[in-house]
Amino acid sequence: MDYRVIKENDLFLLTDQMGNITKNHQYGLGLYTKDTRFLSGLNIKINGEDPILLASDADENYMATIRLTNPHIKNEENLILWRESIEILRERFIYDGVLYETIKLKNYFPKRVDFTITVHMDVDFNDMFIVRGFQTGHVGKRSGQIISEQSLVFKYVGADDIYRATNIAWNRPSTSVTEKGQVEFHFSLDHEEVEEVVFTIQPQIGQEEPKAKLPVEIALSQLKDSYTKWEEQSTKVQTDHESLQRLINRGMNDLRVLLTNVGYGEFPVAGLPWFGVPFGRDSLIAALQMLPFNSSIAKGTLLTMAAYQGETLNSWRDEQPGKIMHEIRYGELANTNQIPFTPYYGTIDATPLFLILLTEYVKWTGDLKLVYRLENNIEKALMWIDEYGDRDGDLFLEYHQESSKGIANQGWKDSADSVVHRDGEYAKTPIALAEVQGYAYQAKVEVANLYEQIGKKEKAEKLRKEAVRLKEKFEQEFWMDDVLFYAIALDEHKKKVGTITSNPGHILFADMLNPEKVEHVANMLLSDKMFSGYGIRTMGKGEAGYNPMSYHDGSIWPHDNSMILLGLSKVGKQREANKVIEGLIDASAHFEYDRLPELFCGYSKTDGKPVKYPVACSPQAWAAGTPLTFIQTMLQLFPNSMKKQIVINPALLDSMNNLTVEHIQIGQGMLSVQVVKEKGEQVLKVLENSTGYKVVTSCRTVNCS
Repeated sequence: MDYRVIKENDLFLLTDQMGNITKNHQYGLGLYTKDTRFLSGLNIKINGEDPILLASDADENYMATIRLTNPHIKNEENLILWRESIEILRERFIYDGVLYETIKLKNYFPKRVDFTITVHMDVDFNDMFIVRGFQTGHVGKRSGQIISEQSLVFKYVGADDIYRATNIAWNRPSTSVTEKGQVEFHFSLDHEEVEEVVFTIQPQIGQEEPKAKLPVEIALSQLKDSYTKWEEQSTKVQTDHESLQRLINRGMNDLRVLLTNVGYGEFPVAGLPWFGVPFGRDSLIAALQMLPFNSSIAKGTLLTMAAYQGETLNSWRDEQPGKIMHEIRYGELANTNQIPFTPYYGTIDATPLFLILLTEYVKWTGDLKLVYRLENNIEKALMWIDEYGDRDGDLFLEYHQESSKGIANQGWKDSADSVVHRDGEYAKTPIALAEVQGYAYQAKVEVANLYEQIGKKEKAEKLRKEAVRLKEKFEQEFWMDDVLFYAIALDEHKKKVGTITSNPGHILFADMLNPEKVEHVANMLLSDKMFSGYGIRTMGKGEAGYNPMSYHDGSIWPHDNSMILLGLSKVGKQREANKVIEGLIDASAHFEYDRLPELFCGYSKTDGKPVKYPVACSPQAWAAGTPLTFIQTMLQLFPNSMKKQIVINPALLDSMNNLTVEHIQIGQGMLSVQVVKEKGEQVLKVLENSTGYKVVTSCRTVNCS
C-alpha cells in the first residue's frame, strides 16, 4: 500500500507513508468520520525542511509507527543541523473518537542541538463524495478558528445547518500558533535526550461539547485491552502451515479494526479507505465468513440491517418495503438529499443474504430468540423477494435502477461493464443474476426449516414449494448445454447472458444443484479458463469481455472465491476446494503484511507473481474474512442446531500436517478439534465438546474430551 490507514469504530485516518496528509493525493488523504473530512492537511517539518522517511509500519492495525530523520541543513557556509542527527518518531492511534499522535524527538548528535518542529494542519470539512470526485453540490463554509497557546479549533457550518468542528490540542506550550494552522515548537536536546509532544485531534458534530479526552497512556491501554478481549472471545487456530497461520492472524486483526457499532451491535464495515460504513451485501457476507470465529458479529450485523430495512416506495433511493439496504452515508450531501444514500437500497442480493445469514447464524448458535425478535423483518424480506424482487412474476429476482444517482448493476459485480454477452454487448436491465436465484432458493429453504422449528408448518411448506419451483425454472432458463455451465444472467428479454463467470459458483452453497450439474460447475471453475493458479477469476479467459486488469471481468476477488469454497466444501468437492485455497495462500505472500486485498489481477500463475489491482481497498472486510472460510472449508464443518449435530469431515492441505481449532462457539457450548496426519490418514481428535450436539464424521476419530 502507498498509504497508511488506522481506524477505530467510525473514525479513521488515511495518510501517506510519511504520516502526512497532502493535497491532491489520489486517495484523498484525511481524518474522516460520518463521511466528512475533519483534517485535510497534516505535515511536519524540522527547521523548515521535510524529514526523510526511514520506516513506516502499520502492522498492528490499530497503531501506525513512522520513523523519520532530518536532512542535512545548512545556511550558506553555516551548519544548522547535521544529517541524521534527530530521530523523529510518530506514533498514532484512535480511541473513543479521538486521534492521538505522539511525536518523539531524540538527539543522536554528539553535542546539544537546538531545532524547531513545525506542524501544519488544515481542514476543508469536505463530504467524502466530493473528495472522491463523484459529486459536487451545495455545501457550507468555514466559520473561523479559535486559537490558544495549546489548542486550535477549526469551525464549519454545513449546508445541512449542522455545526462541525475539529478540536486540536497539544500537551506542551508552543512557540507560535497561526490562524492558518501552523504550530511551532522549539527543542534543545543533549546527546540521546528525548522529548515529545502529544497531539489530540477530536472531530465534533453538533453544538454539544465533545467529551473529555483520556490521557494518551490510558487511551492506548484501553484500546489494547479491547483487542485482547476480541482475541479471547474468538476461535483460536494453530497450524504448522506458516503462511496460512499468518493469513488467519491478519484476517482476524483486520476484521477487528473494521468493526463498527451504530447502536445495534458490532458489525464489519465494508473496507478502508472508502467504505467504512454499514454496507448491506459486504457486511452480511463478512459476518457469514466469521460465524465459526465470532458469531456475535452476525447478530450485530442482522440487527443493524433490520433497523434500516426498507419501508416505503422511494425511487430516489431505490427503496421498496422489506428491502435490505445497500449502503448508508452520513455526510452533508446525504443530509441535504443531494445523494440518495440515506440509506440507498440499490442492491438485488442483500435481502436474501440477510435471510441466509440469519438462518446460518441459528444453525451455529441455536438462538431462536433472535428469530422471534426479527420475525416481522423476516416476513417483510420474504414479501420483498416475491413482490418487488420478482418484478414480473417469473420467479426470478431482477434488478433495475430507478434512482438518477443510483447504481446500474446491482449485484456484487456492480461496475457498468460486468454483465456482458458472449458477443461483447452489455446486457440491459431488468437483469436476473444467477447467484441471486441461488441466494433466494437457499433463503426460502432455510427459513422454511426455521419456521418448522417454531411451529409455522404451513408457511414452511409454502416456502419449500416455492423453492422447488424456482429450482426447476432456474435449470430450464440458465443452463447452457453447449458449455455445460450456467449463464451469468438473463437480460431484459429473458435472453441468456452466456459469458462464463464465477457467479454460478455461489450456487453451490445453496445446495440447489443435482450431482451431475455440481460436477460440471466444479470442473469449469477449476479449469484453466477460470482458475489462474492464484484463484478463480471473475470471468473466464478468452471470453469477449475478459480483461485480467479489470475490476470484475477477469480479476480475482478473494471473497468471491470464499463463497465458492464454502459451496465446494458443502457438496463434498474437497480436492477442488483445497486447490483454490492453496492458490490464494500462494498469492497472499506477495501482498503487504500477507494480506489478501479486495481484488487482484487475473493473470495466470505461469505469467509470474500476482499483479496488484491499482486501487483495491485494504483492509477489506470480506477479503479479511476469506482465510477464515479456509478453516471451515478444510474442516468441512457444518453445524445444525435444529438437528443437534455437527457435521465435520476434515481434509488438510497437502502441505500441512496439523490443524488445531479451539473454542468454536456452537449452540451453548464449545467445540475444540485437532486434525493430524498419521501414516497418510487424517485423524480427527475431539479435544472438547460441551455443545451437547452429536459429532457426525466419516473420518477416524479420537475422543479426547
